[in-house]
Amino acid sequence: MAVIHRTFLKPAKLELLTSWLPTRPWYRGGAGEPELVEAGGFRLDDPEGEVGIEFMIVTDAAGAGPTTYLTPLTYRGAPLAGAEHALICTAEHGVLGTRWIYDGCHDPVLVAQLTALIEGRARAQAQSTSDTPDREVTRSCAGDGLADLTGSTADDTEGTTLPAPRGLTLRLHRVLSPAEGAPAEAVGHVAGAWRAPDGAPVRGVFAVLSAGPR
Repeated sequence: MAVIHRTFLKPAKLELLTSWLPTRPWYRGGAGEPELVEAGGFRLDDPEGEVGIEFMIVTDAAGAGPTTYLTPLTYRGAPLAGAEHALICTAEHGVLGTRWIYDGCHDPVLVAQLTALIEGRARAQAQSTSDTPDREVTRSCAGDGLADLTGSTADDTEGTTLPAPRGLTLRLHRVLSPAEGAPAEAVGHVAGAWRAPDGAPVRGVFAVLSAGPR
C-alpha cells in the first residue's frame, strides 16, 4: 500500500494544475487564470511501490460557470523516458525529494493499474489516508484481458482515449458531470464521487470501456 506523507509539495498541486490545465484541449475555462479548488479523488497502488498514482478532481470557478475536471497524475523519483510531452512539472516533496509529475494517462504504470481496477484486480484507495480502500469508487467489466492497452493515447476537446485490445476503447472523461451508472453500451467503467461547489456529494462516471471510438 502507498504511504501518504504529511508534508509539503512545492509547487502545490493546485498551483501546478493552474498553469497546466489551460494548455489542455478539453479545458473549458476562459482567457483568465483558472480558479481551482480540490473536489475529491482517489489513488491506486503501484505494485512495485515506485510510482505514486492519483486521480485528482478539481473544480474551476473561472469561465462561464464551475467546471469539474478529472486529472490523473503520476509522481516519479526520476524522469520517465519518452514521456517529455506528458511532463506537467517537477516539484519538491518534503520527504521524497524531487518528483517528476506527469499527466498519468501517458504513464504506463497508471494505465496498467487503471485497467486492473476496471477488471477488479486492483482496488481504489483513499486519496489522503494510507491503507484505506475508497468504497465510493465502483467499477464493472464484462470479460477480461485488458492488461495490454495498445496504441497512442489521444486527447481531444472532450477527454482522453486509450485504444484497447479486441477493438475496444477506454475513454477517460476529463470534464465531469453528474451521472447515474455507465452508458448502456459500456463494456466496463469506473465511477465515483466528488464534492459540488456547495459541498454536496455528486457521483459520475470517470472512465468508460466501449466498442469502438467514443
